[in-house]
Amino acid sequence: MDSDWQDPAAISLMLDELKTWAVVGLSGDPSRTAFQVAKVMQTRGKRIVPIHPDAPTVLGEQGYATLSDVPFPIDVVDVFRRSEAAGPFADQAVATGARAVWFQLGVIDVAAFERTRAAGLAMVMDTCPLIEWGRRSA
Repeated sequence: MDSDWQDPAAISLMLDELKTWAVVGLSGDPSRTAFQVAKVMQTRGKRIVPIHPDAPTVLGEQGYATLSDVPFPIDVVDVFRRSEAAGPFADQAVATGARAVWFQLGVIDVAAFERTRAAGLAMVMDTCPLIEWGRRSA
């Protein structure tokens, strides 16, 4: 793991300051990790925006098929996809004006990380907001 992937300043920015999180791969299936994480994020004051091809309403929030379909600003794009499918979502985050990208635990794309950071966005990779909140309270 590259320590830049989990830069404490980027983690703090996202967890403490950024409020609107697009959750890529979020469906209405409560057994999925994305659902559980999004639910906790809501209890922490985050607005979640489901991004899923079916555009379901999840946890009371309207879903959208793509990031470009979201009609309001997104702060963080949180990606729950396999590593090999994650990079395009980082590029879309840049293109749609998001402020940051978070690749979940096990999601690693070094080239996407470098492109996203070069575009001026904060990015975290290979960890989960729940893990990072847990580290703070430990």
